[in-house]
Amino acid sequence: MDAATWDERYRGSELVWKAEPNRFVAEELAGLKASGRAVDLAAGEGRNSVWLAERGWEVDAVDFSAVALEKAERLAADRGVRLRTVRADLTAWAPAEATYGLALIAYLHLPWPQMTQVLTRAATAVRQGGTLLLVGHDAANPEHGHGGPQDPRVLYTAEQVADLWRPYADIVRAETVTRQVTDADGNSRTALDAFVHAVRS
Repeated sequence: MDAATWDERYRGSELVWKAEPNRFVAEELAGLKASGRAVDLAAGEGRNSVWLAERGWEVDAVDFSAVALEKAERLAADRGVRLRTVRADLTAWAPAEATYGLALIAYLHLPWPQMTQVLTRAATAVRQGGTLLLVGHDAANPEHGHGGPQDPRVLYTAEQVADLWRPYADIVRAETVTRQVTDADGNSRTALDAFVHAVRS
């Protein structure tokens, strides 16, 4: 999808996603002490960005949808926090090295050659001792899970991401995790996500 497509998807007054943070993000980062700046890549409507800001991080919310970022700013204002929103195509986004104490990538899906560029830039953008966290639809999800992108070219495994980050970081956790979702008929289904937590070395 391009920026215009996502703009249209986000254009309604209601949030496309819930205002609460992704549960894996909340579970893994709740105990992490805020230490300066954080970046949320593909931030969308800002649910994870706002949650991080509420915990004391100075958050850069990066997305290529202007409509989504406007909604992120409104959500932040409603919750009494501030975000720095950055409209950018992540395939061309190039942050300064060692800028952030945390880089979050939640449900960003690009063809793997582009995804590797984004993941590498995210790793180098985090300073020593900082945190890298990724959660996304797992490559096994189309066959063994439910929902999410069905194109295998934009899916990945936790091990693929971990292998890419190992030259830059110590891998704390890399695994497939499950998430309960509700299908169109109201039935509970299980989705498979790739999850990687690393600390910049």
